[in-house]
Amino acid sequence: MTEPKPKSVKLAGLQPASKPRMSKATAKPRKPKSAYSTEEVEEIFRRFSVQRPEPKGELNYVNPFTLVVAVALSAQATDVGVNKATKALFAVADTPEKMLALGEDAVREHIRTIGLYRNKAKNVIALSRMLVEDFGGEVPRDRDELVKLPGVGRKTANVVLSMAFGQATIAVDTHIFRIANRIGLAPGKTPDQVEDHLVRVIPNHYLYHAHHWLILHGRYTCKARRPECEHCIIADLCKAAEKTNTIPAPLVALPPQVF
Repeated sequence: MTEPKPKSVKLAGLQPASKPRMSKATAKPRKPKSAYSTEEVEEIFRRFSVQRPEPKGELNYVNPFTLVVAVALSAQATDVGVNKATKALFAVADTPEKMLALGEDAVREHIRTIGLYRNKAKNVIALSRMLVEDFGGEVPRDRDELVKLPGVGRKTANVVLSMAFGQATIAVDTHIFRIANRIGLAPGKTPDQVEDHLVRVIPNHYLYHAHHWLILHGRYTCKARRPECEHCIIADLCKAAEKTNTIPAPLVALPPQVF
């Protein structure tokens, strides 16, 4: 008995087997793109750590509450200008209870030299009231709770978590956003993207001070209009598209009062 011939199959009708889809739980997170190798990033932040071993913020404050207020007031204003305005304010109102007792009109008079002072005065009173009514007068140590406060966004919350409570955070301001994109360290279209990228790129042992190192580098060296590459300690490592000089500046520690 002869076996039946197998039916012919047209190759054009065959469909490639579909690849199994990975669930969100098992999918690996994409490695962030950076223009630098792991070794280069390590060297960049090693140099920052030698230049400024103990970087400090430039806003004056006396406790977590006054820090929240100072950072909230610093939006579209200079730290120097905020410090001038808050010196007298914090002398009479360094707690949310005292700030509420002072009142919006008085707060407004104290900060009238700061941009957007009317709206900021309203926020200061509103966040003081929320701290008293919802948090027992204490500044929360949680980002999700902090951003509930009027006038407090993610950047402000990250600054408070870092400076008041010692948490390793990256508060992306205009300086950090500019540097991350300009030199290709952590490109991103939004501050949140840059923050997420930096947190994954920066070595953990440098993460706590990285926020201040990058801000100070952007404020005094990698400036917006004309970066002073001749004074830059990472000029030979920098991969920015345009540079004014490629010779790195001498790597020396700067005393705290310099910045």
